[in-house]
Amino acid sequence: MISAILLAAGQSKRMVDENKLLKKYKGLPLIKHSIQNILNSSIDELIIVLGHQKEVIKKNIETNKKIKFLYNPNFKNGIASSIKVGLSNLNKDTEAFFICLGDMPNVSKDIYNKLIKEKFKNKDKEIYVPFYEGKQANPILFSISMRQKLQEIEGDIGARKIIADNEEKVSKLTIKEKGIIIDFNKIDDFEF
Repeated sequence: MISAILLAAGQSKRMVDENKLLKKYKGLPLIKHSIQNILNSSIDELIIVLGHQKEVIKKNIETNKKIKFLYNPNFKNGIASSIKVGLSNLNKDTEAFFICLGDMPNVSKDIYNKLIKEKFKNKDKEIYVPFYEGKQANPILFSISMRQKLQEIEGDIGARKIIADNEEKVSKLTIKEKGIIIDFNKIDDFEF
């Protein structure tokens, strides 16, 4: 089973009184693009970790049997707290899981599927990282064996340190789609 943890708990601090996940992009709230791309891939479970404005965000997401909503009461403590909430609620049959960002609407289903395919092809690795023009990108796919190490991260740091500390376990996959390095944080980003 392949799971995806979608981080959607942030406060959109750089957006001036607007929640970036609800701001329209190509006619839909930003988060809907991220969710649709994940659901259209071959994942089996999507865990959406909410925090800031949880009820409003949840109302903007259609129900789907693959989706499980979770609330991170410590969302103000940074991204690590949301990752941990997701990790603690993975299905018992999960073999691997993505950590995905709600503000990356241009990560296509094909990118998720390429990383899943890489996992089954390259079983001696435990972390599957996409790269665009040599730059580390998102989403990242982890084997379930990495769960404990990820549960030890703190603050507003994602998995970057885990990847750096476990270089020998990393499979790097070159992806030619720029969407894997573009996140939306400011008003200007929505003009992309």
